[in-house]
Amino acid sequence: MASADVSTFDHVEDKIERWEEEGFTVLFLGQEGDLMGIIGIVDPIKKESKGVVKELEDMGIEIIMITGDNSRTAKAVASQVGISRVLSEVLPKDKDEEVRQQIKKNKTVVMIGDGINDAPALAQADIGIAIGTGTDVAIEASNVTLMSGNLEGVVTAIKISKSTMRVIKQNLFWAFFYNGSLVPIAAGVLYPVLGLLINPIFAAGAMAFSSISVVLNSLRLKRAK
Repeated sequence: MASADVSTFDHVEDKIERWEEEGFTVLFLGQEGDLMGIIGIVDPIKKESKGVVKELEDMGIEIIMITGDNSRTAKAVASQVGISRVLSEVLPKDKDEEVRQQIKKNKTVVMIGDGINDAPALAQADIGIAIGTGTDVAIEASNVTLMSGNLEGVVTAIKISKSTMRVIKQNLFWAFFYNGSLVPIAAGVLYPVLGLLINPIFAAGAMAFSSISVVLNSLRLKRAK
């Protein structure tokens, strides 16, 4: 508006400020140097957003809201969902840079977005999560897509990934335990000292049981909710 020499905002300043504090993004219409009108638009906040933010924080995850909206609008939206740290008026390339800076601090960064402007940051993050109802380019740039668009899927994805890593570590432990203990015994390592010797057939059976235990332990993930 300033570049078009439209500057007659005095009589609507209070309304603009009030709208922005309520979470609206304000658009301006001007013609030949005169302000013709203002329009307030707002994206409805997903009903599950506040609960998801609370659950993620309870898991020890730091939440940062990063948006291109002005600071008043961004803070208004953040306060409604319980986010304390807000980065506003951020250009798409700066979103990408902010993700880089967080990664340089040795943080694991999960970026959640649905728009074209989010795509570079989604690709840069350790894990990019796209909303299935968002743009195709955001989905293409992400690692995970929430098909339903429900943000509770973020919590589900993190919990399932933690369970998966826990099972992988358990499987590695038991596999090394079986192979590291029974195979040397079957080879006669303890025979000179304790006279202990296991028939190689039993050692082979123990290794087979190791594989079975790994599979059974992994199948527990089917019960993850």
